Amino acid sequence: MLAIELVADAIPPLHTSDTVQKVLDRMAEFRVRHLPIVNEDQFLGLISEDDLIEEADYNTQIGAIALSLVNPYVLEDQHIYDVIRLFYERDLSVVPVLDAKKDYQGLISINTMNEYFAKITSVSDPGGIIVLEIDNKNNSLAHMAQVVESDNAQVLSSYVRTFPDSTRIEVTLKVNKQDLSNIVATFLRYSYDIKATFNSTDHNDNSRDRFDSFMNYLNL
Repeated sequence: MLAIELVADAIPPLHTSDTVQKVLDRMAEFRVRHLPIVNEDQFLGLISEDDLIEEADYNTQIGAIALSLVNPYVLEDQHIYDVIRLFYERDLSVVPVLDAKKDYQGLISINTMNEYFAKITSVSDPGGIIVLEIDNKNNSLAHMAQVVESDNAQVLSSYVRTFPDSTRIEVTLKVNKQDLSNIVATFLRYSYDIKATFNSTDHNDNSRDRFDSFMNYLNL
């Protein structure tokens, strides 16, 4: 998926003539900590909530305020992974999207990003989660899929997590089956290490805790 496909028009950009009060009101309305400033179609920069902390006069126009962020943005044809990287590296709540001429096309909010993650990881689909810990040289998603399919199930999504200075990796599989007992038994028969399982047939588990654990595995 490309960045332009996640652009939403719900949050309008700011202009240099807007006041600090207007910026704060808009940030509160849309629950974000950053907003883009544009002049017609030209992207001027991203103003942060932190840029406004020391401004005592809320009638000050934002064109007179120095910006702490150095124009973080992505181009419309960049992959969504570049957007995720920018969110992570710069601790942003929105990412501006520009075209090849560097004209402003819109923004991607952190809420839109979360919704995208929910879709690609199939968190809302019924099923179970299996977390494996394996050696990197044995990382064969094709074989893992075969194990799951041997019990008439399918892998809905997968995620690989690496560890510094280690040849071990963690693979999280979301499958479209809640009873994981046969799948887990097959993985064990093939000498896979089962780190954790999550499914709705565990009556002592809380579904919200299970969801939070899964999101932690995604490092969100």
